[in-house]
Amino acid sequence: MMADHPFRWAFIATLGAIVAIGIVSMLLSISGVVFSVFAAIFITLGLDPLVRWFQRHGMKRGLAIVTVIVLFILVIAGLLWLVLPLVINQAITFIEALPDLYAGLQQQQWYQDAQAGTGGVVGTIYAWVTDTLSDPNFWATVGGGALNIGFAIVGGISSAFFIFILTIYFMATLDRSKDAVYTLVAASHRERVVDLADRIMQNVGRYLSGMVILAFFNALYSLLLLYLVGVPYALVIAVAAFFITLIPLIGTVLTTIVMTLITLFVSPLSAVIVLVAMLVYMQVEAYILTPKVMSKAVQVPGSIVLIAALAGGTLAGLPGALVAIPVAAGILLIIKEVVVPAKARS
Repeated sequence: MMADHPFRWAFIATLGAIVAIGIVSMLLSISGVVFSVFAAIFITLGLDPLVRWFQRHGMKRGLAIVTVIVLFILVIAGLLWLVLPLVINQAITFIEALPDLYAGLQQQQWYQDAQAGTGGVVGTIYAWVTDTLSDPNFWATVGGGALNIGFAIVGGISSAFFIFILTIYFMATLDRSKDAVYTLVAASHRERVVDLADRIMQNVGRYLSGMVILAFFNALYSLLLLYLVGVPYALVIAVAAFFITLIPLIGTVLTTIVMTLITLFVSPLSAVIVLVAMLVYMQVEAYILTPKVMSKAVQVPGSIVLIAALAGGTLAGLPGALVAIPVAAGILLIIKEVVVPAKARS
């Protein structure tokens, strides 16, 4: 029929393309809002296991939700009041002190030997890194200029506040919201869909909360280790390690490399101690902490973790990498519970 009316077909196809482009453009224009909503949902799912833990210990769900909300508010307030100012001050001081740290590094014998053995390559690399990081123009360029940095800070604060409010609302209305969505499913399939959806959300929640716990252990261990070997600005490094190690497999490896390189400013012996201690911690984390913390969560193969982290990081940076992994866990559960049994029956 379309062959008899080529102009009608072309008009419909063009109209469909325009509508599709308009929808994509609209989604891109509100991408910040969409990301904030999904971030709040993931945080809610990550806090839900704590709510259920309080329920298992005798609390009614309403009281458990209120308790978790209060704890969540106290933690955020404590971070903003106590930790954030220290981290900002240490970060600024660290950047300003980089030239002096590099000057001290040049006086160490191992550095002079490495400089001579590589024909000056080591010194060139270290000088470039320290000069770049201590240059205010570099940070202005990264942020797109001082004005854009200001806008980014204001936008980040407003987005964080929006996510914070949404998280509290989603926690308070999680069960009612799920029940409302489930009513849209046909009654003949509702029981199966409800069971599968609840299991996916529980597994994603356990995965998220487990990763936060493991990252906290890693950051605390890093903080104590760096203080013991005399590394300055250990708090900044530990806070950065917390966020980076939220990405499994590669996160701890990246922080180990960075911590070892920074510790070289102190001494090569201290760097070796940090490297060995972190390698030992990796084994403890892999064989003791992770099995205990993540025992009830969906186990995601290492290859899928790397692919999901890379894809999410490419699309939305570090937040995208963090969100992509639990999404992959949910998809794996659907494949395991729906696709595989359906193929087995066919």
